[in-house]
Amino acid sequence: MSRQPAGLRISDGDREQAASDLSEHYAEGRLSHDEHAERLDAIWTARTQADLAPIFDDLPSRRSTSTARRPVGRRPWHRLPFLPVAAALVLLSILTHLPFWILIFFVGCGFFGRRMRMHGAH
Repeated sequence: MSRQPAGLRISDGDREQAASDLSEHYAEGRLSHDEHAERLDAIWTARTQADLAPIFDDLPSRRSTSTARRPVGRRPWHRLPFLPVAAALVLLSILTHLPFWILIFFVGCGFFGRRMRMHGAH
């Protein structure tokens, strides 16, 4: 949630961002279902930043939640660099005479699709 003067009126985009932030807290187990529903109602009826502030007073800021630690030593497949994976598939295709190179399409879709979702591209 962005920090703006308390009396400033908020937009629908601000409400959507606040709802998204609240849903992240709910997903992480900080809120019960009833608390989430109650606070969500308050977000959709909020008119100013001052109306939104109490909803998030007892929750950590997004900045502190986004720096959550990941398990050390675990790299999901979609975090691998695309080019080395593509090169390995081509090499495997050449060595085994099997069409592993076809998998490059699927790996690319997963890699670039995830990257676009992470960066908010539409």
